[in-house]
Amino acid sequence: MGLFGGDPACVFCGIVSGRVRASRVYEDARVLSFMDIHPASRGDLLVIPKAHATGLEDIDEALMTHLFRVVHLLARALRRSELPCEGVNLFLADGEAAGQTVFHLHVHVFPRTAEDRFRLEVRWQERSRAALDDDAAQVRAALERSGDHPGRL
Repeated sequence: MGLFGGDPACVFCGIVSGRVRASRVYEDARVLSFMDIHPASRGDLLVIPKAHATGLEDIDEALMTHLFRVVHLLARALRRSELPCEGVNLFLADGEAAGQTVFHLHVHVFPRTAEDRFRLEVRWQERSRAALDDDAAQVRAALERSGDHPGRL
């Protein structure tokens, strides 16, 4: 499989290759953006790496940085467009438990208005400082083990 050969069963790879139609918004050598056919709101767009990547673990830091530069560019464009837009949400689901339904990494960028119908139902938890410190230590330990720890505390 070449760099953009993709997964033949992946609809987003089909969009990248041109086998599947999409309303394209932005494209460069590494990233593609197009309108979501099941939008959370009018103007909901998706930003994907052109190379097939199931989730965050499958792309390197350089591609992730570029992808989010494009996300930022498009969020600004939504605010400046004629589409109703009083705010912008970004949404990335990484894994089935997180709600990912298309297993090609993608970021939703969608405009919000005070009267739109999009809602998140979250049961926010309150955690003790000791529990939060323990969670932080576990994440720091994973960073140390992976060697991906550019900052120090």
